Amino acid sequence: MQRDCGDAYRQRQLSRRSVLRGAAGGLAAALFAGTATTAGCGRTASAPEDELFAELDAKIEELMAAYAVPGVAVGVWHRGREHLRGFGVTDIEQPEPVTPDTLFRVGSTTKTFTGTALMRLVDSGEMVLDERVRTYLPDFRTADAEVADRVTVRQLLNHSAGWRGDYYEDFGPGDDALARYTAGIATLPQLTPPGTTFAYNNAAVTMAGHVIEKVTGLGYEQAVRELVLDPLGLEHSGFFADELRAVPSTASHHVVDGQAVLNRQAWDMPRSLHPTGGLISTARDQLRYARFHLGDGTDPQGRTLLTTDSLLAMRSEPGPSGTLTVEVDGTGVTWHLRPTAEGVPVIMHGGAWPGQQSGFYFVPDRDFALTLLTNSDGGDRLIADIMYDDWALQRFAGLHNLPARVRDLTPGQLADYEGRYTSEEIGEDGTLTRTDTLLTADAGRLRHRVLSPAGEPVAAEPHTPTHLGFYRDDHVLHQDRAGNSLHNRSDFVRDETGRVRWLRMGGRLHRRH
Repeated sequence: MQRDCGDAYRQRQLSRRSVLRGAAGGLAAALFAGTATTAGCGRTASAPEDELFAELDAKIEELMAAYAVPGVAVGVWHRGREHLRGFGVTDIEQPEPVTPDTLFRVGSTTKTFTGTALMRLVDSGEMVLDERVRTYLPDFRTADAEVADRVTVRQLLNHSAGWRGDYYEDFGPGDDALARYTAGIATLPQLTPPGTTFAYNNAAVTMAGHVIEKVTGLGYEQAVRELVLDPLGLEHSGFFADELRAVPSTASHHVVDGQAVLNRQAWDMPRSLHPTGGLISTARDQLRYARFHLGDGTDPQGRTLLTTDSLLAMRSEPGPSGTLTVEVDGTGVTWHLRPTAEGVPVIMHGGAWPGQQSGFYFVPDRDFALTLLTNSDGGDRLIADIMYDDWALQRFAGLHNLPARVRDLTPGQLADYEGRYTSEEIGEDGTLTRTDTLLTADAGRLRHRVLSPAGEPVAAEPHTPTHLGFYRDDHVLHQDRAGNSLHNRSDFVRDETGRVRWLRMGGRLHRRH
């Protein structure tokens, strides 16, 4: 594992505190410029790498303007060199410069912290991945009684548990939030049998957080702090904003008519969702976390935190394959395994919460990691252009996405996929929301339209797909009306008779009517 270099690391810590104290005084000059740290351990600066970092910085600034993103923090590890930088402002109404030490919500990258904490319990012999969940939660119930008796811990973590995954109900701030949430899983319909189908499942990973509570006897947040955050020295990461108030924080922004609009309420997250998306962190801490997963399982002091076998287990033995913005060969222990044309796997995650979008991946075979944190809903397009397209991968790692050359299908072929598809989620107040999508044949592609509750097509939002173009059997590329790629992929899932049963978009299963 690569580690920070003694005195250089301590000097950066001092510099970091100076930046935090002095940020306001330099605001006028820093509002739309980046604050950066680029360092190596006993290495001279490499001109080609400096050019790569500069090219990335310029790309970020270009996309911030294009997608109405007020602030971005980036962290890169590339062949022994670290690059950290902040761009823009934390808040359009009370602007402070974003730095590598500004707090963002990392969203679903939190799942990998849940997985890392759980693997520490596997290492200690307190848990077994392929053990039934009921071994740890004897009272666990599901809508299909047989599922509760069969589903394993591994299936919670590789998104193959099979029940509806978008369950966001708020069970209050108390220490029983996860217990109450887990009890609520009994109300969720079973969509597919356990272990058979990849379908992104927030509910299952949240439940894994409750398993951690039961095994450790600690609250989820304290368990993750003791098992992961503190040993890795992630001093500016946690789950409760009031515990981190000494650290500058970003705000959340929506995009309205191409402009960023502040929404302070969007920052808040129910405690019942902490294991699936609640971590608050910085680009510096996220990059240190990435370097741990690139390494040999030791912490910054050289002590073993995870055995090498457990570290590798997190990114191997994937469950069922599918699509999640890009194609994935499946999910190991919370890490998605993304294939490339060169056969070198990319280990990835990322996250989304209203007004906060993040991306995170690393490539062990290339000693490369990248984390992007943004404070706007427009950040999803910025991240897609840099990370889900192969823009960064090809420059830093010499890797490319699997090819996706769209071909036209005949009307008869498209008829196999036409129809109305429905997805469902339960909101914070327990309300069920349905989203209906209509797919119709249109000049060799599928026209994609979201329907209102009355069944009428609604106007497409900017950067959402208007068409789906087929690039191989059952797999489609998201396109705009002109046929330009939006760097997102989806696929269709068939039932045992061979009939198209689901559209898997964003990893979620949309049921065909």
